[in-house]
Amino acid sequence: MMTAEVAVLVAPGTIVLEERPIPVPGLGQVLIEVSAVGVCGSDIHYFSDGRIGDFVVEAPLVLGHEAAGVVRGLGVGVRGLEVGQRVAMEPGIPCKRCRACRTGHYNLCPDVRFFATPPIDGTFARFVVHEEDFCYPLPDNLSDDAGALLEPLSVGVWAAWKARIAVGDRVLITGAGPIGLLAAAVARSTGAREVVVTDVREARLALALQMGATSVVAASGDELLEVADQVDVLLECSGSPDALEAGLRVLGPAARAVVVGMSPDPRVPVALALVQRQEVELTGTFRYANTYPTAMALASSGAIHLDDLVTGHYGLAQVAEALSVGRRDPLAVKPVVLPGRDTA
Repeated sequence: MMTAEVAVLVAPGTIVLEERPIPVPGLGQVLIEVSAVGVCGSDIHYFSDGRIGDFVVEAPLVLGHEAAGVVRGLGVGVRGLEVGQRVAMEPGIPCKRCRACRTGHYNLCPDVRFFATPPIDGTFARFVVHEEDFCYPLPDNLSDDAGALLEPLSVGVWAAWKARIAVGDRVLITGAGPIGLLAAAVARSTGAREVVVTDVREARLALALQMGATSVVAASGDELLEVADQVDVLLECSGSPDALEAGLRVLGPAARAVVVGMSPDPRVPVALALVQRQEVELTGTFRYANTYPTAMALASSGAIHLDDLVTGHYGLAQVAEALSVGRRDPLAVKPVVLPGRDTA
C-alpha cells in the first residue's frame, strides 16, 4: 500500500507529520495531488485554540481547505476531468438532498462535508480525494497559488452578491485581512465608485490600495464619520462588534450591510435603532454557493491579482510555522503551503 505525508493537528499548537495511505477515489471522485493550500483564519483558530465556536477538534485533524492540485486518478463515473489536469477544489460537499440544497442554498446544508471542519480532514496533505462536481479546471494563466485562493475570493464574491453592489455605489469595508482585501477587489471590479477600507493595522492598508480600495482609514469608530458618511454598502469583514456598529452609523438611507467576519462572541449586540431609522438591510454570510466560476473569471481576466496576497511559502514540515507567522509578522497576509516540496 502506497503512503504519503500529511500534516496533522494532534493538540492545540502541535502539528506532526504522518504517513497515511494514499486515498482511492470512489464513485464520481478524483484523486488529487495537492499543489498549494492557503492558510485561512479558521485554520489558525483550530491550531491555536482547538475550536471555533461549536466546532471542536476532538481527534487528530488535518487542516487546510483553500486548495488546488493536479488530478492523478479517476473514480468510476468521472467524465469531465482528465488525469494531469490542474484544478481548484471547492472545499464543501453538500448532501444535495436537504431543503437548503434543493433550493440552491447548498452553503447552508446542515450535512455538508467541508475540508478541515471537524471531523473532516483537510488538504495539508500530498494527496486527497474530492468529488468531480466540486473541482474546477484551472486556466493556464492562473498559478497554483491563485487556484487555491479562489476559495477566499469566493467569500468576497458572495459578500458582493449578498450586498447587491452596483455601479456607482459607495462601499465601506471594515477589516483589511485577506477577506476584506478580496472583498475590496470584488467591489471595485463590480463598478463601485468608492471603496473605503479601514483597519487598525496600518501595515495592511497599502495592500488594500493595491487590491482596489480608493481610500483607506487607519482607524475605526468615530473617525469613520469624517470619511465615509452616507455609504451605500457596508461589508464588515473584521469580526469586531465595534467595527460593525461604527459601520452602521455611516450608512445612508436604504443601505445594505453584510456581516462577513465571524466574531468569537456568538451574541453580538446590534444598534437596532440605526437599522430601523435608515431602513438598512442587514444580513450575514456563511461561506458561498455557485461562486467559483465567477471567482475564476475575475482572476483569469486580470481584474483581480490573487498572487499579490501571497506573503510566503511553506512545506508540509513547516505547517506550524505557516499557521503562526501572522502573530510574528504584521505583513504576513496569506501564507501558502506547498505539500509537494519543503520550502523554508
